[in-house]
Amino acid sequence: MSKDKIYLNEEIRANEVRCNGDDGTSYGIISRAEALELAEKMGLDLVLIAPDANPPVCKIMDYGKFRYQQEKRQKEAKKKQKVIEIKEIKLSAKTAQNDLNYKVKHALEFIADGKHVRFRVFLKGREMNTPQIGVAMLEKIWEMVSENCDQANAPALEGRYVNMLIVPKKG
Repeated sequence: MSKDKIYLNEEIRANEVRCNGDDGTSYGIISRAEALELAEKMGLDLVLIAPDANPPVCKIMDYGKFRYQQEKRQKEAKKKQKVIEIKEIKLSAKTAQNDLNYKVKHALEFIADGKHVRFRVFLKGREMNTPQIGVAMLEKIWEMVSENCDQANAPALEGRYVNMLIVPKKG
C-alpha cells in the first residue's frame, strides 16, 4: 500500500475493520462486508483512515466532500505561505567606492521591498590567498546598511566567494 493513496469501499482488503461514523458514532470492530453495507445504507463511502492499525480503521463519510475540504485547506495554507525572495549582488575585491555606493543603494531598495539580499565578493587568482579582502569589503558594506537591516549571517568564505546575507529589520 502506498502512503498517499486513499482506499475506498471495495478497494479495502482487510477482513475486519474498526468502523467509525461521520458523526462520531463508533460501530466497533466489524467485518468489511458489514461496514460496506452500513456505508451504502447511509449513501456514503467507506474510507480507510489508518491502514497500519490493527485492525485497520475506517470511517463512513462523504468522500467527495472530504476531498473538497482538504483541497480548500491546502489552498488556504498556500495563500498564507510567505515566499522569501533573495536578491544577489556580486562584487569583486577591487570594486570602486562609487560602484559600491550604487550597489548598496540598490540593496537598500530591495530591503525596503522586504526582500533578502546576498552580497557576494568574487576572489580572482591570488586574491584567494587573502580572503580577508572580501571579508573587509563586506564589513564595509555592513557599516553602510546596518541601520536599515539585520545581518542573517556574517561574511563567510564559500569556494571562490565571500558571502553575507542581510534581511529586513523585524518589526
